[in-house]
Amino acid sequence: MAAIWTYLIPVYVLAGLALLLLVLNVLARVQGGRYVRPIGTTLMRVPFLKKRLERLSRTALERKNPELASALGKLERSGVARDPQRAQQALSRLSAAERQAWLEAAGEQGAIPEAQNRAQRRAQAKLKKRS
Repeated sequence: MAAIWTYLIPVYVLAGLALLLLVLNVLARVQGGRYVRPIGTTLMRVPFLKKRLERLSRTALERKNPELASALGKLERSGVARDPQRAQQALSRLSAAERQAWLEAAGEQGAIPEAQNRAQRRAQAKLKKRS
């Protein structure tokens, strides 16, 4: 009788994995994945996973939109995440196709705030016109 339970250990493991995947799938569908994001950010703290995922996403982006990948590479090298003035300088160094690809992607992500006054609207229009 005890031998039958030991033969069923792989079945228990597979059932547990299936249950885990089912729970993650349900969590990913609830409120647009709100409850799964903390799991992803925790996994991104593991150094080798972070590098691997960044490399995979970069190669996927290069296949899908090479201009945007090139623009993001240039912006990352110039350190735009730390200083907004550097971001403006880096944007001026992009080619027209790269700038257009970045503006479209930033607009989709909501990274470009709406202009609040006339001067800001003119600056945004000038930037769009240049690209």
